[in-house]
Amino acid sequence: MTILGEIALWIALPVALWGAFVSFIGGQRGRSDLVLSGERTVHVVTLLLVLTSLGIIAAFVGNQYEYRYVANYSNRELDTYFKVAGLWAGQRGSLVFWTLLLSVFSSIAVYTNRRRNREFMPYVSGTLLGLLTFLLVVLLFADVNPFERLGFTPANGRGLNPQLQNYWMTIHPPTLYLGFTAFAVPFAFAVAALLTNRLDSRWIAVTRRWILLSWFFLTNGIIFGMRWAYVELGWGGYWFWDPVENASLLPWLTATAFLHSIQIQETRGMLKVWNMCLVVVTFLLTIFATFLTRSGLIDSVHTFAENLRIAYIFLGFMGGLIAFSIVLIVYRLPSLRSENHFQSFLSRESAFLFNNLLLVGVTFAVIWGTLFPLITEGFFGQKINVGPPFYNRVNIPIGLSLLALMGIGPVIAWRRASPRNLRRNFTVPLAAGAGTLGALLTLGIRHGMALATFSIAVFVMTIVVIEFWKGTTARARIAGEGAFRALASLVKRNRRRWGGYIVHAGVVVVFTGLGGAAFDARVEQDLVPGESMSLRSALGTEYRLEYESLSHSRPRVADDVRENDWRWTALLTLYRNGERAGIMRPERRIYPVMGEASTEVGIASTAFEDLYVIPKDVDLDSETDMVTFEAKALPLVPWIWYGGLIVTIGALVGMWPGGRVPVRATARRPVSRDAVPGGHRAVASTP
Repeated sequence: MTILGEIALWIALPVALWGAFVSFIGGQRGRSDLVLSGERTVHVVTLLLVLTSLGIIAAFVGNQYEYRYVANYSNRELDTYFKVAGLWAGQRGSLVFWTLLLSVFSSIAVYTNRRRNREFMPYVSGTLLGLLTFLLVVLLFADVNPFERLGFTPANGRGLNPQLQNYWMTIHPPTLYLGFTAFAVPFAFAVAALLTNRLDSRWIAVTRRWILLSWFFLTNGIIFGMRWAYVELGWGGYWFWDPVENASLLPWLTATAFLHSIQIQETRGMLKVWNMCLVVVTFLLTIFATFLTRSGLIDSVHTFAENLRIAYIFLGFMGGLIAFSIVLIVYRLPSLRSENHFQSFLSRESAFLFNNLLLVGVTFAVIWGTLFPLITEGFFGQKINVGPPFYNRVNIPIGLSLLALMGIGPVIAWRRASPRNLRRNFTVPLAAGAGTLGALLTLGIRHGMALATFSIAVFVMTIVVIEFWKGTTARARIAGEGAFRALASLVKRNRRRWGGYIVHAGVVVVFTGLGGAAFDARVEQDLVPGESMSLRSALGTEYRLEYESLSHSRPRVADDVRENDWRWTALLTLYRNGERAGIMRPERRIYPVMGEASTEVGIASTAFEDLYVIPKDVDLDSETDMVTFEAKALPLVPWIWYGGLIVTIGALVGMWPGGRVPVRATARRPVSRDAVPGGHRAVASTP
């Protein structure tokens, strides 16, 4: 199977190159046979990449250490599901996985548009095949071929990085890759719209569900990554502004801006150039994320670069895409003129525009902080790292402004808000936010950012609740339905709108969880069995940890059988407010094959806070089994994960087929059957 996968990888390149060529030629000359050949090529490339991926997995599962990639990221002791995940564990395999996902999404896009949007499809399939061709060239000629063989066959592999041997590793990277690659489809349609000069809102309507799908996967990938960092890295946090963390956040920020600004184009025919730039920038940032992870130019726990050649290749590719996109957009500027203008500062258009400007501001700040060490090293010969204080100082105020706009934008009127509209929509929410601020001050809370976060969160959540209440009661009164049925009918009739409100509610919950970081409490203490340590949380919970014992397991090295790790497991009894609340088993692990260590923390959760226990140091030379423990009480951290779940539900509601989606009507000249490649009449359609 491995040999078959290697052969399939080599065949995929000329097939993809042929498909890209005939797709563009077929679109330009109106040759439906060439267009069809290009679309069929997409499916063939997908099949070949499936075989390639199965070949890599077979090499991992079969312990074929003659392959350099397998020898570097696996060993005999590794669990099978981590061997399967080896497909995306390192640079070589992750590029194959990226290419596979891109090909799968390309096949889905081609198949779902086989009878519609025919004027776009030659250029869509050509663009997607061009991207696939580039990635295949990289895989085969940039010293990252996953089937490269060693000059000998080791008895065992080096193994997987201990920090990657976690459940979340099996779902976090694939979810992010799904988000990155899914956005290639909107980019391809944007290119097709520019090439065909069909620049009304139709290309947006066609790709809206793809944009939501990409945003959905990016959002969940980021949340999964936060959870992974929280349970695996052992420092009690979930976001450290690591360069590769930043790289995953960047396309999410611009995709979020794009999702909001396209509503202005659909409703008012405005911001056409802005939207085209956003879709291009978002796609480029997905490539930028790939570049950072694989270039070796930055230091990060997430990177797995093996050579610098690929860094220059990706830089050249991004430069070419930027130049190509700028030329296309400038050439089509006359067709991208806005049909209307802003009429008032107090309008939904303005709120969405400010939302976009703030999101782009955060994007710029994160890019600057990420690249600043490279800039200082290149110009001054000294690398100056940018840490969390910079990002927090710049981005927290912007984030709070975005949170406030998230409540204002959906309910303020289009064109110009009247005093009556403002009073009706904002009196009660403002009173709720002010009341929350007063209550928190009365309780003695003086942390400025926490006060702002909780007050604005209540303001926005009140708006969301009122909108659901008004819609549900109106529906119940008109249709004579019960409250729950009326709510379901309301959401079903306009899933896009109400799914958006659910997403906003989830984001409010996430922000509330983030605001709890202002009240973290910690204690560090050396303990021997029989001793205990105590901690009081900001929410008033009294924790006591009794250290019972320390057990350990040693690796066996006999007859080529070796345990994957060497563990010291501390047994702690947890008491919450004087009552026994369970057992915690934090661990320190050493991986003898790799010569590395890791920490497995203990976490005890309630609905409102986590107790987080870190075994920071185990005194191996002591006969007393002394361990240095750090315990942290982290208020509202569980709300981050609850909010992420709510966001996921809202995104699924918004993507679900059916429901009324308001799309601004635009005049289009009729297209004859003969003028459309593929011989199908063009019809207006929404996903």
